[in-house]
Amino acid sequence: MTDPNQPETICGLLVIDKPYRLSSTSIVRVVKRRARGIKTGHAGTLDPLASGILICCIGRATRWVERIMAMPKTYECTIDLAAVSSTQDLEGEITPLDSPTVPTREAIDRVLAQQFIGDILQTPPQHSAMRVGGKRAYHLARRGREVNLEPRPIQIDSIEVLTYEWPHLTIRTTCGRGTYIRSLAQDIGAALNVGGYLTALRRTAIGPFDESRAFKLDDVPDPIEQSHLVGVDEIE
Repeated sequence: MTDPNQPETICGLLVIDKPYRLSSTSIVRVVKRRARGIKTGHAGTLDPLASGILICCIGRATRWVERIMAMPKTYECTIDLAAVSSTQDLEGEITPLDSPTVPTREAIDRVLAQQFIGDILQTPPQHSAMRVGGKRAYHLARRGREVNLEPRPIQIDSIEVLTYEWPHLTIRTTCGRGTYIRSLAQDIGAALNVGGYLTALRRTAIGPFDESRAFKLDDVPDPIEQSHLVGVDEIE
């Protein structure tokens, strides 16, 4: 017999279009509250300075977090090639380059095709959630400690240039788990002998889940019902 004092169990995925400046954790808190306190987690952190697709797993669907995180992800980002940043994004100390040689569009296309497609090595940013000696790298970096992170293999499925007007390069990339777009921005700039840091980042898809299936945060139902959720059968 159903206990009338307990919330009805729901299970599934809620696709959210995370706004700029909000943390992934804060989104999960909103969703959990509107899901009447049912267990909720997310499948892949999105930095506060990034917007876009965040998948919240509700109820028994939390067991699918790892499988969702293994799905390819698509990002659109804008890179400033005329400066570098201590954090590889807008939050850090920005240092403009002195009279850089402006790369041509042809040079950019060539470098992307030759050096940034397929299986490549990438060094995670010091301001990342990677653990070093049991502590998050970004905690150590913020205390002024140098963090040594080893390069690791990642998969880049595709990169295309959307717009380029010096110093701003906007690209779309589809990549595998563990790819840091901030590091990708810096590495592209280094390969072009210029700067490189993120000025904008948006995740447009995780596997089959894209913007067309996402709730804006203000439109998340209250309360969330089973009919609002995507079934886990879509990822089985």
